[in-house]
Formats: sequence, structure tokens, C-alpha cells
Amino acid sequence: MPELSRFKGIIIQMLFEDNKRHHKPHVHVKYGEYEATIGIDGELLAGSLPYKQLKIVIGWLALHEDEAYDAWNHAVRGEHFKKISP
Repeated sequence: MPELSRFKGIIIQMLFEDNKRHHKPHVHVKYGEYEATIGIDGELLAGSLPYKQLKIVIGWLALHEDEAYDAWNHAVRGEHFKKISP
């Protein structure tokens, strides 16, 4: 799964052509043994994260919203996207 960003032990990834299951722009997040799918708008769509890490990811998405949507638009077309700095 292509990596979008990595910080504080959190890995944020985005799949190519991944708009069938959740039907909205989202990222896949890993933190230790936890995995979650989170909408770019901050909605938890599936899985779980510890509360602190969930809030960090939601804040990060809010700060990088435009970049995340740009990456999403490329990914759903099967195109490579730019990584986002933490």
C-alpha cells in the first residue's frame, strides 16, 4: 500500500483505485497493532486507533486537507501521488 506520510509511529497510506468500499475520500492508518480507515473529513470509517492517535490523525488531515484530496484524486485514477510531510 503506497505511503502518504509517516510520523510519531503512525503510518498513513492510500490505495490506488480504492473508492468502491467506502465511497468517500479516505486514508488507511496503521499504528502498532491498530488499523483504521479514516475519511479525509475526519470520520472514522472502519477499524480503531487509540484516542490520542486518532485525534493526531484527524488534526493532521485538517492541516493537510488540500494535499490529501489532491493525493486522493490521483490515487483513484491509479496515478502516483506526492508524499505529504508531517
